Amino acid sequence: MSVDVVMIGGGNMGAALLGGMIESGRFAPDSLAVVERLDARRDELGTMFPDVHVVREVPSAAAAVIAVKPNDVAVAVTSAVAAGATRILSIAAGVTLGSLSAAAGDGVAVVRAMPNTPALVGKGASAIAGGVGASAADLDWAASVLGSVGIVERLEEAQLDAFTGVAGSGPAYVFLLAEALTAAAVAEGLGADVAERVVAQLLLGSAMLLDRDRDATQLRVNVTSPGGTTAAGLARFEAAGFDAIVADVVNAATQRSRELG
Repeated sequence: MSVDVVMIGGGNMGAALLGGMIESGRFAPDSLAVVERLDARRDELGTMFPDVHVVREVPSAAAAVIAVKPNDVAVAVTSAVAAGATRILSIAAGVTLGSLSAAAGDGVAVVRAMPNTPALVGKGASAIAGGVGASAADLDWAASVLGSVGIVERLEEAQLDAFTGVAGSGPAYVFLLAEALTAAAVAEGLGADVAERVVAQLLLGSAMLLDRDRDATQLRVNVTSPGGTTAAGLARFEAAGFDAIVADVVNAATQRSRELG
């Protein structure tokens, strides 16, 4: 058996990418394979993707997406190259292009990526950086894989840490805000179920407005009447140094990404 692309790792992100790739129409299901060592998970993947080759060992493949834990990346890359892969796309956090290239050897194009968890619902934000031997065509291919589950930014590897600090870790910041807003709503007298629904909807609606207009400052101004309720709330954010807190949060995550990489 030989396939165009093998997904090494059938966890949540690997499955999300497979689903997006198929749905995009750019990848035929029978040209794809997914490698998963756990028997129960292979059964699940077989049900999810009946036309994809779900296997235990790496098959012959032209390209590979590495979706395993960082400690398992080197072995996965070596196995993919041994099976014929000449393109490697890794979504493992903290594994550098240098490490990927060392495991792949000469003549293999490697691309490092940082996706975020909204890719699980097709709304991801990913960044890619190519190794020395990666051509424009290799980056286009990597973008087509990750673009099936959201947007893709092409960056230098040195910029991936900042991207991680904002977009990679960012969903957790949003969820923390959601937790705090929900708790505050309950404290002001709303029922927990109502608070949860309202907070989820306000974040969804606000995100859609931001995606449409791309002007956060103007959108904030539009909601804020002088002397009104929103102004009263925003004044508390300003007094607490909200901008500085966010900058510190992103800086801490960025620095940690540099340390891990």
